[in-house]
Amino acid sequence: MFLESTIDDQNNAKNQLGWLEVICGSMFSGKTEELIRRLNRARIADQNVEIFKPAIDVRYSEEDVVSHNQNTIRSTPVQSASEILLLGANCNVVGIDEAQFFDKELVYVCRTLANNGKRVILAGLDMTFKGEPFEPMPQLMAIAEYVTKFRAICMRCGNVASYTYRTTTNDDQVLLGEQDKYEARCRTCFYRDFKNEK
Repeated sequence: MFLESTIDDQNNAKNQLGWLEVICGSMFSGKTEELIRRLNRARIADQNVEIFKPAIDVRYSEEDVVSHNQNTIRSTPVQSASEILLLGANCNVVGIDEAQFFDKELVYVCRTLANNGKRVILAGLDMTFKGEPFEPMPQLMAIAEYVTKFRAICMRCGNVASYTYRTTTNDDQVLLGEQDKYEARCRTCFYRDFKNEK
């Protein structure tokens, strides 16, 4: 998929609106890996890139966005989505990781950035550990020009996995963790164990 801007004329570029790309899926599906890949391509194209992540996500690094494969890219941790609007005002491309950890204000922020000519690329979980839509991802997917849904491999049976199964009894909506707390699951394995717990 070719998503880089092809506008050469400076006058046309000033009048061009940006767009929103959403990379979604379960844990361990490669979302952050793809986000890093797209942002690195934009940097290679000599575009001004800013990357943001929620300050609460300190699993691998307090500042870097880090994939499960240990690929990294420098980012700016923020407490709220409104900070992204302020800090991303002077760049061409805005990257956002773990978008599901922000509140619904992120929808307004992404729309505003895109309407101001920015290419906005974000990655996040589309479903909670209960198999429900993870806000604000559904709204972001609805207003995006491009949506890419990644799938993992079920850690129980090896089939295609779209669900994130929590292996602990903690019922909080947000619980940071990796393979110590989560598994990628196919629909069958997810609902079999989820129903058995109820």
